[in-house]
Amino acid sequence: MEDNFIHPYIPNSESSVKSSLLKYIGAKNANELYEEMIPSRLLLKSSMNLPAPIPSESDLRKYMNKLLAKNVTTDDYISFLGSGCWKHYVPKVCEAIASRSEFLTAYAGGSHSDLGRFQANFEFQSLICDLLGMEVSGIPTYDWGSAAGNSIRMASRLTSRKEILVPRNIGPARRYIIENFCDSADPSGKIKIKLLDYDMDSGRIDLESLESEISEETAGVYMENPNYLGIIESDARKIADIVHDFGGELVCGVDPISLGILSPPSDYGVDITCGEAQSLGIHMHAGGGSCGFIATPDEERYVAEYPLRLISITETECDGEYGFGQAMYERTSYISRESAKDWVGTTTALWGITAAVYLSLMGPQGMRELGEHIIRKSHYTAKLLEEINGVDIPYTGFFKEFPVQFQASVRDINEKLLEYKILGGKEISQDYTALGNSALYCVTEMHSLSDIQYLKSSLMEVLR
Repeated sequence: MEDNFIHPYIPNSESSVKSSLLKYIGAKNANELYEEMIPSRLLLKSSMNLPAPIPSESDLRKYMNKLLAKNVTTDDYISFLGSGCWKHYVPKVCEAIASRSEFLTAYAGGSHSDLGRFQANFEFQSLICDLLGMEVSGIPTYDWGSAAGNSIRMASRLTSRKEILVPRNIGPARRYIIENFCDSADPSGKIKIKLLDYDMDSGRIDLESLESEISEETAGVYMENPNYLGIIESDARKIADIVHDFGGELVCGVDPISLGILSPPSDYGVDITCGEAQSLGIHMHAGGGSCGFIATPDEERYVAEYPLRLISITETECDGEYGFGQAMYERTSYISRESAKDWVGTTTALWGITAAVYLSLMGPQGMRELGEHIIRKSHYTAKLLEEINGVDIPYTGFFKEFPVQFQASVRDINEKLLEYKILGGKEISQDYTALGNSALYCVTEMHSLSDIQYLKSSLMEVLR
């Protein structure tokens, strides 16, 4: 781009303005400003493959629409992808509330800039706790992985131990994030991760592996229910008893939309619950829209270890009047900085508010009906697929997601399914080698019976 080009969206691109600014600060050009911060080895030595500036707003819009038209979305194709980011129905009111200015633009600040945001955050905390059977939750963090990492670090601080047991049947991406969280402390604070086997016949945690690996050095066990393979961990109470016998903490990650029909984590002895709220009225957003939460009992020892901001309710100076504010704010990294027990950055508070709207709309009965609907459809799909030659469903007792084994390459199958406008399941062949050529399929309330039957007929054509 020529130096004298005046960009319509960059006011200070006018040459005389740029010259005046550079003269005022004593720099020859803009690059000189970054010399001390960015080493020359990191600078791009070639021109970027970008189009020439498009001054006309209408032309720019046409150009961008042309680029976006190259994308294929789950509205264009039938999607059976899940694996941590799921397509569920999003009521219009969730979008409307999330777009309100008092929530959308209220990024941070104290009570002076509240605009009802603290109360909305409090409602999320209350509703997610009702669903989980827990008592305390905070403003959500990035995603399930970061919530799991923070929860494990909480368990380590609570027990003053530096070892955590993690089963192999959790999400691979979450496991990498957990490893990062456990390795990010100073050498004396690093947490050792020991992997537990899962039973190949059931897909659930191998209790013998747990009993052989756990010790009085173990801070706790992290598990997921349903696990990454979609299998419901029916031995969760036994797992909790084993962990507690050794003085450890049981941390459990959940997909909250399953809790309309599954027992809440508190019923089977979970100490710290975490998970992903994207399934609660939040669009997939090209893989974003993530919302990680943490919840615990209402005990000071747990609350003191939260890295999250907590919103609570209290009496005001006026009789009978209540207000909302941040509880024990001084323990967070926002205030304590490097002296804080843990660190948490930008929150996903807007998605927490959106999830609260969704839960309020659904209510207990709605969540139950939705859960029943999903589990019936997912099992119906598995039954249909197993009728196809060259296809096997290795596990039962799942919710929403389940592995599908093929005799052919999953990559080839998924590429051919695209011709039928179907996004096949996520390939897990490399992460779960014992399952062979396999993919994780996800079925939600968004899949009609005709969608499911079309998947079967399309797979039969592809595998012919």
